Amino acid sequence: MMQITDFQKIGVGLAGFGIAFLFMGMLMFFDKGLLAIGNILFICGLAFVIGLERTFRFFFQKHKAKATGFFAGGILIVLLGWPVIGMCVEMYGFFLLFSGFFPVAVNFLRRVPVLGTLLNLPGIRMLADKVGESNSMGRV
Repeated sequence: MMQITDFQKIGVGLAGFGIAFLFMGMLMFFDKGLLAIGNILFICGLAFVIGLERTFRFFFQKHKAKATGFFAGGILIVLLGWPVIGMCVEMYGFFLLFSGFFPVAVNFLRRVPVLGTLLNLPGIRMLADKVGESNSMGRV
């Protein structure tokens, strides 16, 4: 079993709060303050979970430059006051950055008792199989 440090526990909490603030910001008709706080908390949480150096290396790899540009540009657009456009740009960058993790996440969610049953329903199963394909890792 892997040992989880206190910094990683704090990072999971920060990332969770970041996602919650992003969700609340979208529910509140794209409130730029909530979205900005959510972005900052999510990135700080990621840095706490995997470390500063690995976070830097993840975002600034040569083949992920376009994805990082869209993600950071979306955050900047949100901070400048155009939250709907910024979130669209940011979600595109997020998809490009983290699309390699989708197969791992889908396969993990298939083992969770209730979610695994939902993912095996006829209409959802096709979508989950499409997202969970391991050959989609090389698209970035």
